[in-house]
Amino acid sequence: MRTFAYSSLLYCLLLELTVAITYLKKAAKTPETETATAQQVVTTMLADIQTHGEAAVRRYASDLDKWSGAIIVTPEEIAANAREVPAQVKADIDFAIAQVSQFAQAQRQSLSEFSTELHPGVTAGQRVIPVNVAGCYAPAGRYAHIASAYMGVATAKAAGVKTIIACSGPFRGGPMHPYLLYAFNKAGADVIMTLGGVQAIASMAYGLFTGKPADVIVGPGNKFVAEAKRTLFGKVGIDVFAGPSEIGIIADETADPDIVASDLVGQAEHGHESPAWLFTTSRSMAEAVMQRMPALIEKLPPTARDAAGSAWRDYGEVILCDSRDEVVEVSDRYASEHLEVHTSELDWWLARLTCYGSLFLGEETTVAYGDKASGPNHVLPTKGAARYSGGLSVHKFLKTLTWQRMTREAARDIGLATARISRLEGMEAHARTADDRLAKYFPGERFDRGTPVEV
Repeated sequence: MRTFAYSSLLYCLLLELTVAITYLKKAAKTPETETATAQQVVTTMLADIQTHGEAAVRRYASDLDKWSGAIIVTPEEIAANAREVPAQVKADIDFAIAQVSQFAQAQRQSLSEFSTELHPGVTAGQRVIPVNVAGCYAPAGRYAHIASAYMGVATAKAAGVKTIIACSGPFRGGPMHPYLLYAFNKAGADVIMTLGGVQAIASMAYGLFTGKPADVIVGPGNKFVAEAKRTLFGKVGIDVFAGPSEIGIIADETADPDIVASDLVGQAEHGHESPAWLFTTSRSMAEAVMQRMPALIEKLPPTARDAAGSAWRDYGEVILCDSRDEVVEVSDRYASEHLEVHTSELDWWLARLTCYGSLFLGEETTVAYGDKASGPNHVLPTKGAARYSGGLSVHKFLKTLTWQRMTREAARDIGLATARISRLEGMEAHARTADDRLAKYFPGERFDRGTPVEV
């Protein structure tokens, strides 16, 4: 047995694993490296925007994104844009939206309202109600994040959110990417704004340009967007505490090293800080994957090659375990955003793995399918957050609210218990709210309501 540093979470955590593992490749860096810088930048920007409002947002849009055009996209611009989108592009986006919407609607149906009698005369229940305003962000940086547009908006729509505000920045110096704009609108956004980065998150949170502050803000973004959401959490709800995209792959001797390597590269393409991890019981398979990685990265176009090359060099890991039980333990510690399983006996892994953002069982599926078109949402927890949370779902836009009602006769038992417990806690005013009802509903009766608080 040995102790190893959980390098994917080197934000000052050292985790002890009681398993025998061997690093065939270990990460040199952690995605936490630039967090402090992002925090400083975001704190300054949010304070400026909160003080100066839309003027500050326009200034940041101009300085950071070189955008001085209108913030809110008009219906006429949306319609004109749609006419220019090729038919096949529309068909593909429409198909993906339908998949995401169908899955989100099934999630919504899994939540039910109910009422139940807890005690004679005491009825309590649950309502499931959508938030009023949702802010949905899609990044506009290295790539045109079309899928991010419908992942947020279509899911909020399925939840029944009344007002959906969508934001994405100018694409490579021009207006919003036309296909992304089409996706926002087709998925059901009510307001679409050409804004990116911290200024977009702040505008949705504070209700700038729309007069409708968001109750919940969702969507992926760079470290500044992630930090803005983290800082604003509490003022607004958010989907997940997000970091660079991650992939973990569990593979055994039955896995195809060509497919495994392809999938690792496919996610490393996201950015320079995107971890790619391979957990395996097969040394020969692991070595075959590592041998293939450089050539696959080299064949990518320049933007993707630069990102994937840096990600694999600095954040890639290959961990060899003695048994599949040990793989489960290691994988659960890493809590990968995306977790693929390329093994025999897939149901065995499904029954035992507990920490992941989304699970992809078998060679036939891949993270890219989930990212774009299969149905489950692609906004998922990173940096170990899958240990305690899931990804974006229709539930993020819903509130489960409780209610209760009781008869006067029921107030006898509930009131007596409340009065006595309140006095044990030292909360006399609480107790007297029960006393007053007992005196009103049962005049002349004597009750043991506990010893009155005197201190």
